[in-house]
Amino acid sequence: MLAGCGTPPELRQPATLPSVGTPGPTPSASAPPTGLATPPTPPAAGPPTTPAADLVAGPCPDGPSVDRVVALLRGPAGVLSRSVAVRAGEGPLCAGDWQYTVLRVTGHEELQVVTRGRPGDLELVTAGTDVCTIEVRVAGPPGIRALACDAVPGAVPGA
Repeated sequence: MLAGCGTPPELRQPATLPSVGTPGPTPSASAPPTGLATPPTPPAAGPPTTPAADLVAGPCPDGPSVDRVVALLRGPAGVLSRSVAVRAGEGPLCAGDWQYTVLRVTGHEELQVVTRGRPGDLELVTAGTDVCTIEVRVAGPPGIRALACDAVPGAVPGA
């Protein structure tokens, strides 16, 4: 019944085999067993690192201006014709290098616009009455996603 007792095989000293060639160091009796690896320490768990500038959208310190956003929409994007009157509604608000703008278009619903890039090299991501697209949800910073996907149009914050 006691045959199962003793040192587990993985903790026993390896058997010494006859060496061929140059003899190497002889393991000492006090040396730790070989072949045992210390498991790697997993990385510390925590929230993903997101720059604070991405978390909340706020006024853009370095642009773009509303005029620049309107010019983009009237240009190659072809979202707005040159004859329609446009006024600023909200923004541009920035989070990271993304921007969110609401424009009041005469005779139409408010136009939400999501852009990204620097003011001189602005890229249209999406524009319309619902700008919570897959690209905004997946690639947009949290501050832009909150405005584009979570905000209720026309709602008063805190009401």
